[in-house]
Amino acid sequence: MTVSKIFLFLCLSFIAGIFLASFFNFTQIIILSLLIFVAVLISVFWKRKRAVVFGFCILFLVLGIFRQQTAINSVPDILPQEVSLFVQVVAEPIIKENHTKLVVAGDKGKILLTTNRYPEYQYGDRLEINGNLEVPTEFEGFNYKDYLLKDGIYAVMYNPRIKLLDKEFYQGSFEMKVYAKILEFKQKLKESIKQNLSPPYSSILGAIILGDKSRFSEELKNKLNITGLRHITCISGMHIIILSGILMGLGIALGFWRGQAFYFTLVLLIVYIIMIGAPPSAVRAGIMAGLLLFAQKIGRFRAANRALVFAAVLMLAINPFLLKNDVGFQLSFLATLGIIYFLPFFQNWFKWLPLKDIISLTLAAQVFTLPLLIYNFGYISLVAPLTNLLIVPLLPLIMILGFVFVLSGLVWQPLAWLLSLPLQLLLAYMVKIIDCFVWIPFASVNLEISWSLFFVFYLFLGWFAWYLDKKQKLKFLDY
Repeated sequence: MTVSKIFLFLCLSFIAGIFLASFFNFTQIIILSLLIFVAVLISVFWKRKRAVVFGFCILFLVLGIFRQQTAINSVPDILPQEVSLFVQVVAEPIIKENHTKLVVAGDKGKILLTTNRYPEYQYGDRLEINGNLEVPTEFEGFNYKDYLLKDGIYAVMYNPRIKLLDKEFYQGSFEMKVYAKILEFKQKLKESIKQNLSPPYSSILGAIILGDKSRFSEELKNKLNITGLRHITCISGMHIIILSGILMGLGIALGFWRGQAFYFTLVLLIVYIIMIGAPPSAVRAGIMAGLLLFAQKIGRFRAANRALVFAAVLMLAINPFLLKNDVGFQLSFLATLGIIYFLPFFQNWFKWLPLKDIISLTLAAQVFTLPLLIYNFGYISLVAPLTNLLIVPLLPLIMILGFVFVLSGLVWQPLAWLLSLPLQLLLAYMVKIIDCFVWIPFASVNLEISWSLFFVFYLFLGWFAWYLDKKQKLKFLDY
């Protein structure tokens, strides 16, 4: 058993401990019993390597359990009450059609405010709020409390009375001032899109390159869900992973060597994540995408799974609530695993296509995330393979033209208007494809799966990934 394999087992044991403690409560007696068992196992069978490794795996399992339960115990008990608080806006406001959501922090920790669409507030604003402090509740089978817990939000307030004390970030720390400037720049990019493109093109482009879905109508959201294209407008794990592969392919197509294409992609990913306001989900996905790219650069693509697991351990050690409550984190992890194991399989299938890398990358990521999407959202798009085949290959061109377009809008409007013409053609094509496929009977079907079936799906995918990996190694040995 190699050192790298032992390291992988220890990391997986830590993740398993967090997973188990997310659903079950382990008493101190159970934890102490496990530790005593580990001590006895290692001391008695010290000369047997497998027994010692097994003992340390149980130890790391206990560490995962302890980390998760420590995080759970640190969640404060919020009592519903009427309060008057001095707070500061600590995240980018989430603007909807008829309301705004603000994440604020003060003496009661982080609170999510739901308030009127106007007046508008910005990141860094200092406010005085008065209203009813409430505990997030579960509704329609959705545990809202757990969903907010991953972001460190323990309470909510609806329609509080708000008084603005200080505008923006002038009283904030250096980091807040820098982040406020980034969000200010992002707002200018949004305005550049709005000025030069009409709906729905402006809303689609804003979502694709900036993650701005504030002007998405419910009708457009439903159409994207039905056609299986929602992922291209969400700045989440799968989006960043697919984007990194597209940029890597683009760099190689432009004539870069693989090493040069790696740095080309990495720089563009960093710039992109900063431009969209560096949301935590995009930063986490960017780390996973960076590890995948680095493994490609050094020619050890198969070894990326261990680096990926280690990155997941570091993220979960910081915030263990991500594993159970953050679908974006789950999608990032699974999409990257899908690319590691299934990309060569799909490249071989589509080797006759000129855009095989982009298509294969998208399908590899989607196959490994499909059971999770069905489990969480309760539907499956039957036309998704075809709609992705028709639209995803155009994403590199749309994103490149989109970035040049929005940046030129900050400098010279005539150039932005000129660049908007080919963009409108591409976006019109995308909208036409969506409109054509959304009316196909049974384009999507409602499908709910149980925990047991969900487990069986991933057991099969895991076996198939192992089979493909083994087959690839045998081909290498035969060669």
